[in-house]
Amino acid sequence: MTDDILFEIDGAIATITLNRPQKLNAVTPDMAKAIVAAVQTCNDSDSIRCVILTGAGERAFCAGSDIAELDTYRTPWEFRNRPDYCDAFRALLKPTICAVNGYALGGGLETAMSCDIRIAAETAQFAAPEIKLGWIGGGGMAAHLCHSIGASNAALMLMTGDAIPARKALDWGLISEIVAPEALLTRARELATIIASRAPIAAETAKLNLQAALSMPLEKAIAYERDLQTICFATADAAEGRAAFKEKRPPVFQRR
Repeated sequence: MTDDILFEIDGAIATITLNRPQKLNAVTPDMAKAIVAAVQTCNDSDSIRCVILTGAGERAFCAGSDIAELDTYRTPWEFRNRPDYCDAFRALLKPTICAVNGYALGGGLETAMSCDIRIAAETAQFAAPEIKLGWIGGGGMAAHLCHSIGASNAALMLMTGDAIPARKALDWGLISEIVAPEALLTRARELATIIASRAPIAAETAKLNLQAALSMPLEKAIAYERDLQTICFATADAAEGRAAFKEKRPPVFQRR
């Protein structure tokens, strides 16, 4: 691990904090490796049921990759095959909540969009500024934006590189909620606590189902959903849920 990534576990909730506020939480190669390791820990744990991602400080969630570090890659191919933090977050099996506390720029925006649920402080801003420097995003920028805000709005962001404020991001569907900056983490933990209380296999399966819904034709997506439902229905947690309903008591889910 590096001090620039904080990884905390509180009960069933893990929090990953990008901790480089003096550089707008821009991600270095060492930070990317630490993120990969933190994600693996979350995936390997039966007790972690929801993951929160946020940034330290008030100015930025994440300004993407540290541009000063990009020239350390010896070749474009080495750059292409680097450990990618966006890929790491997409590989998370557990439900994820991104609490965007300021600028979400470039890879920071891609990282936020790699999470399942996004909430933002009123001061947050979102941009795909790579075009201003001569390249485009490579962590799923266009695909995520098209799915989230539609092709025309995605083109506006990708081709101008200009930032949009939190209110517009909410109106476009890029985020789910706006809250006061001081309430952001509290709200993220509230949502994480609710999700962590649900049947964990069902929550993880719902995540897979959503990913499939975005990439499969309708009929195949529905068939896949039905298969996933059958798998969930066969779990011990589903039997516990039915028993708890009949007995009028809260269920006790064990990820089995």
